[in-house]
Amino acid sequence: MAGPVSAPPGTVDAHHHLWVRARHPQPWIDPATMAAIDADFTPDDLARVTRAAGVTETVLVQANSTEAETVDLLGVAADHPLVRGVVGWLDVTAVDVTDRLARLRTARGGHLLVGVRYSVQDEPDPAFLDRADVRRGITAVGAAGLAFDLLVRQHQLGAAGRLARDLPEVRFVLDHLGKPALGGTDLDDWARDLRALAAPANTTAKLSGLVTEVHRSPWTPRDLRPAVEHALDAFGPDRLMFGSDWPVCLLASTYDRWVDTLAELLDPLGDDERAAIWRHTARRVYRPESS
Repeated sequence: MAGPVSAPPGTVDAHHHLWVRARHPQPWIDPATMAAIDADFTPDDLARVTRAAGVTETVLVQANSTEAETVDLLGVAADHPLVRGVVGWLDVTAVDVTDRLARLRTARGGHLLVGVRYSVQDEPDPAFLDRADVRRGITAVGAAGLAFDLLVRQHQLGAAGRLARDLPEVRFVLDHLGKPALGGTDLDDWARDLRALAAPANTTAKLSGLVTEVHRSPWTPRDLRPAVEHALDAFGPDRLMFGSDWPVCLLASTYDRWVDTLAELLDPLGDDERAAIWRHTARRVYRPESS
């Protein structure tokens, strides 16, 4: 690229976080190795980085596995028009998922709940997504009209693909492309499982979280290109969306650098294809009634 660029007008950042640790601790942050994000990140901080990049809408995603955090995030969304939706946390193994969703929707900003996420990546059971109680809970999420974000690691993509195939009525969104091991040469197993997950029409994926999956530093766009190209081949532009994964991306990149890098990687696409990734897919998946 000749120089820095900003996101196209109307861009939707489909994946970012906010936290104030005194209220919602983030125990997964290691102060020694993750010093760049060992801090609080507020709506004002978000507004500064998105404004500079040309982003005008965002989707706020849970970082703490509690309903209390989700309630607070809904309140943030109610107070800040930049945030158009919240993907909150819910225990999908609970027997009363439908009732819990209903309670969340009565909270201030509850109408801005657009999805649910559960940290499958932290589950030691390789068959977690095959369990009947988990599938019952995710089915209830879909029946409530909400998307389900898949936070999985590369070795869990196969189970995620089975889940999406078996629950066609649920809208699934793969976060961070399933966290492929980037910077190396062997992506064959990941690419195979990504294609299987993409086969059902009820799946989409976020071009997010890739800079922190490069297992060397400094990274270059060349390290990320294979993952983006595989995703384009598997899902097509109409089922991909931009996400910053800010502030987690700060471990490896500034907000602007990721926007610029993705713009470079998407440059060969047509205008309509790029528009789908930058804004249309996120709006359709997270706000289907407004598409």
